[in-house]
Amino acid sequence: MSEKEEKIPIRRFKEFEHADAWEQRKLSQMCQITMGQSPDGTTYSDTPSDYILVQGNADLKDGWVCPRIWTTQKTKTADAGDLIMSVRAPAGAMGKTAYNVVLGRGVAGIKGNEFVYQILVKMDSEGHWKKLAAGSTFESINSDTVCNAEIIVPQDVKEQKAIGEYFKCLDTLITLHQRKLEKIKSLKKAYLSEMFPAKGECKPKRRFAGYTDAWEQCKLGEVCLEIGDGLHSAPLYDDAGKYYFINGNNLIEGKIIIDKLETPKVSNEVFEKNNSQLDNNTVLLSINGTIGNLAYYQGENVMLGKSAAYLKVKNIEKKYLYTVLQTPMILRQFDLSLTGTTIKNLGLSAIKNTIVYMPIKEEQERIGEYFSQLDHLITLHQRKFEKLQSLKQAYLNEMFV
Repeated sequence: MSEKEEKIPIRRFKEFEHADAWEQRKLSQMCQITMGQSPDGTTYSDTPSDYILVQGNADLKDGWVCPRIWTTQKTKTADAGDLIMSVRAPAGAMGKTAYNVVLGRGVAGIKGNEFVYQILVKMDSEGHWKKLAAGSTFESINSDTVCNAEIIVPQDVKEQKAIGEYFKCLDTLITLHQRKLEKIKSLKKAYLSEMFPAKGECKPKRRFAGYTDAWEQCKLGEVCLEIGDGLHSAPLYDDAGKYYFINGNNLIEGKIIIDKLETPKVSNEVFEKNNSQLDNNTVLLSINGTIGNLAYYQGENVMLGKSAAYLKVKNIEKKYLYTVLQTPMILRQFDLSLTGTTIKNLGLSAIKNTIVYMPIKEEQERIGEYFSQLDHLITLHQRKFEKLQSLKQAYLNEMFV
């Protein structure tokens, strides 16, 4: 392959398909770079009329400077529209500023176009800066490292602009879906608090129309047919077995997540000796380490380990149980019942004695179904968001050299 072919991206806009090959340049040849210098600590303030101080990644939110600290002293500065690079833990994280700001020593200001921003994002995602970071405990990159970084760019500024604008639009779309996802998650969090009675109350703040009766206070052990956990010792694994040995970390957002290469398996014989007789009326709960993770059991070939508990429903609707286990009141009770120091554990007796408020069956069904639909909506938006992120990463690989 010739040097020219090596400097042509895999994917290119049609109008530039026959344009010249890209060329290699140092970042400092493309942009003006200003390394930060922290003001004197006595000049820091919380007065928005002072100069906005950007110290590091903590001052960036969703890729933009979010004012957090101010200063009365000007040291090094960046203008509105400049790029901001974190140069200290994490080295290479990128953002932009819509404000004139003072640069602390944890960042650098870069006067670059959208193309430069995207190529620096790509370099960060590939771990370019981490490899060059000096210091084992506190990674950082210096002025020479940033200024001498080599990038490959189109010779035609119009091609740079076209690529930059394309990725800018893609970023806007990603941010839009991210905000939609966060909004639905926030809505769910609020409803988990408002649609269930607060401590000392017998009725929720928010309710479906037509329901006025007080809720009944019960213990989980009274409304579940059985509450138990899995095997407390490591079983004999069998690569040829058909049952996966799972624990609490396999329970993620309502599903049992199995890695067919990593999740160990056990033989039929071992499974039969430790069969918990799980059925489709069972909710699984993580009780060790990752406390509170949940999943529905839906007939998967699994055997439980000690960090996964099972709750078989009796006088409580399954979707309602799954939902109520996520409420602040239940999680607070779990938190107060934890044992252990390094790794926290939630005991079965604590689960059985946990107080739960119960409406009539019909209201349970409506609440459970409502939150099930909300979870489905969250999953859809999560997939769209992740798909767009993957698309951007693929295009970063194909549209840059």
